[in-house]
Amino acid sequence: MLGKDCQSLPAGAALMGILNVTPDSFSDGGRYLWIEDAVRRAHLMVDEGADLIDVGGESTRPGSDPVTLEVELKRAIPLIRRLSQEVSVPISIDTSKPEVMRAAVEAGAAMINDIWALRRPGALEQARALDVPVCLMHMKGIPATMQQAPDYIDVVHEVKAFLQLQVDRCLAAGISSEKIVVDPGIGFGKRPVHNRRLIDEIGVLQELGQPVLVGVSRKSFLPTKATGSDRDRLSAQYAVQAVANGVSFVRVHNVGMTAQVLRESRMIV
Repeated sequence: MLGKDCQSLPAGAALMGILNVTPDSFSDGGRYLWIEDAVRRAHLMVDEGADLIDVGGESTRPGSDPVTLEVELKRAIPLIRRLSQEVSVPISIDTSKPEVMRAAVEAGAAMINDIWALRRPGALEQARALDVPVCLMHMKGIPATMQQAPDYIDVVHEVKAFLQLQVDRCLAAGISSEKIVVDPGIGFGKRPVHNRRLIDEIGVLQELGQPVLVGVSRKSFLPTKATGSDRDRLSAQYAVQAVANGVSFVRVHNVGMTAQVLRESRMIV
């Protein structure tokens, strides 16, 4: 579906496997801190059907604090360098720091996934210079405080308007429309009711004319009593709904289960 250089974005749904090399991520913090564990995990996700792997060296869960540039580089770059040589799918870097973007692409990453939508100083210019696909996400507030009573008048309209503004910024800076993905930011400064409405009406974002990425995997708005495989199956069912509504990327932890549920629903072959 995707070439390893990720220069062309998918016409159908692509599975983005989440690989956090952090001690404090929401559901998998600390599991893949050792590079060999992370490499094995990446290979498993590819075997299960991942179309690309999203590497993150800084947790952005609700309440998280930022890490230094040096820490993020140390966590993410050696792994990206290994994976770019060993796996058959593109690697995405989940970062908002322009220095990490540059180092990651130099190490072999083929996509930038930025929760700040290239709003950090220097990020827009760096992404333009690197000339790889970018994902622009909506986030209300900052990770440390974003879940402290977020509110909207019309969440779908406000998220769409924000993403349109960021797409326009990218286009004005010289980033090609063919390399821009948008993400409503499920769980980033939203209450459960906001998340559910965005998923229900995710098709509205198709009006932006850009591929849409959605990440609902193991998010805290899922029923609190659901744990383990039940939580992953619920996540996969939301993924089915998103793909049915035209989403191009689904960002997930459990690639195998998501791929199975999508196949059962005839959303992928």
